[in-house]
Amino acid sequence: MRTTRRAIAGLAALTALVALSACSDDSGGSEKSAGKSAGTSAGPNAAGSPAPAGGKAAPYVPPASASGATYVALGDSYAAGVKIPAIVPDAPPGCSRSESNYAHLVAKQKNIAGFVDVTCGGARTPDMTAGQQTKGSPPAQFDALRPDTALVTLGIGGNDIGFSEIVAMCVIQSHSTTSTQPCTDKYAAGGNDEIAKRIADTAPKIAATLTGIKERSPKARILVVGYPTILPESGPSCPAQVPVADGDLPYLRKVVPALNEMIAKEAAKQGAEYVDTYTGSAGHDVCKPVGTKWIEGIKPESPGDRVHPNALGQEGMAKAVLAKLG
Repeated sequence: MRTTRRAIAGLAALTALVALSACSDDSGGSEKSAGKSAGTSAGPNAAGSPAPAGGKAAPYVPPASASGATYVALGDSYAAGVKIPAIVPDAPPGCSRSESNYAHLVAKQKNIAGFVDVTCGGARTPDMTAGQQTKGSPPAQFDALRPDTALVTLGIGGNDIGFSEIVAMCVIQSHSTTSTQPCTDKYAAGGNDEIAKRIADTAPKIAATLTGIKERSPKARILVVGYPTILPESGPSCPAQVPVADGDLPYLRKVVPALNEMIAKEAAKQGAEYVDTYTGSAGHDVCKPVGTKWIEGIKPESPGDRVHPNALGQEGMAKAVLAKLG
């Protein structure tokens, strides 16, 4: 029985690690070019131009809408709405950008013309200014910004702290036979909180990102969108959806609020507005039934990526953005 359990544990951990690649640093690492990245981002290359025989991509020609972009959406997989149908057909395949993500819902509700969505699964702060190394080679997200851009939403930071690695590692550690809080022991041994340090180290990156937006789009209203809750606020977890040790729940419940708090502080310092999606997501965590949950577990029960928002989650996040816009 012990051998079987260990085999199942290893399989579950491997599944979580591979499946979370859409939000991971591995799929979303940045690839810095020798010069300035070209183009905005509404499609592959991003206008679909094939690479010439020499292996280098043809120069990107921005779509007409990008030249007068009124609203530009920037961010990672939580902003992109990865694996939620329908996927934007001409977006880089590695981005898995949904037509039902919160940016699209906001643009539709507000009848915004000149909307450009460059969100991409796996994105980190470096991918704002350098082409992202994922299938379809999306250019720097900042290439979509223009001096006359009026609204920018930004959802970033989770991959900078290693979100997918943390989830996968805590799944692996949950089968420990020597500790009731193995993930806490892994990341906060001796009172040295590694995740807290990662969050602190990400703060100047968020600040630099916001500075970069202001430099490129000085007239834009900037909304920085936080992350929704994943785990239930109290009580046990749901092992079938989030197989982490119950002893680790108190520690893990603090991660998203701590990340959001840092993002909110940096937004305030830079004169941007923070959009709280955490408060409204209470009671819609991964352990709730289909039709209530906003976040899918490692075995999604609705269309969406593992440990990511589903369509209901994107609708909830859109409502928070719309409420901030007024």
